[in-house]
Amino acid sequence: MPNSSKKILLIEDEQSLSNVVELNLKLEGFQVVCISNGRTAIDHAPKVGEYDLVILDVMLPEVSGWDICAMFKSVADTPILFVSAKGTSSDKIKGLRLGADDFLAKPFDLEELLLRVQVLILRHQGKKPIEQHLEIGDFNVNLLTFEVKKGDELITELTKREIELLHLFVDHEGEVLSRDFILDQLWGTDTYPTTRTIDNYILSFRKLFELDAKNPEFFHSVRGVGYKFVG
Repeated sequence: MPNSSKKILLIEDEQSLSNVVELNLKLEGFQVVCISNGRTAIDHAPKVGEYDLVILDVMLPEVSGWDICAMFKSVADTPILFVSAKGTSSDKIKGLRLGADDFLAKPFDLEELLLRVQVLILRHQGKKPIEQHLEIGDFNVNLLTFEVKKGDELITELTKREIELLHLFVDHEGEVLSRDFILDQLWGTDTYPTTRTIDNYILSFRKLFELDAKNPEFFHSVRGVGYKFVG
């Protein structure tokens, strides 16, 4: 799977939430190590540089997430995503001042968490970060909430896979992407959808974004190869 080499440290004492987050990260292909105690997390500090991302709760037994963040940032530049029921502006500012890279208030949407994870890992790798908004003609796509708006009007909500496909097109804007390349990037080599799957997504995009779906301005077909996105 595309994320199989990426390793995430999840520090969360609420067991049910930890289990759900761990499961969903693993379904995305990540390797996940879980810690539920602040003192254990501090003891783990020498190894934090081995991870691609730390997801860190603020309220933990024995040692707070604030102290853990400061300790981790003193030994490695691994990106840290705070998750906390304390979602006030002052808490977010405190976390960022301690060196955290992002802050997500509980309760949060799992899809948003997964997208923020991808953003932070890509940014840390020096790759082009994923933008929060994408303009396609008169439409605005919020890549974190999946909402598509035209002006102030909510038109529709996209699926997670549709958002991932848009990310891929944006990252390779102007390039011709083969159907096989798209399938490998989004589904990995362990699943077996057909190339027709990609065609169906493109048809949906054209119906939504193009003024004339038969003469597309944004989502172009390249005969015998695949598709090209021009924003």
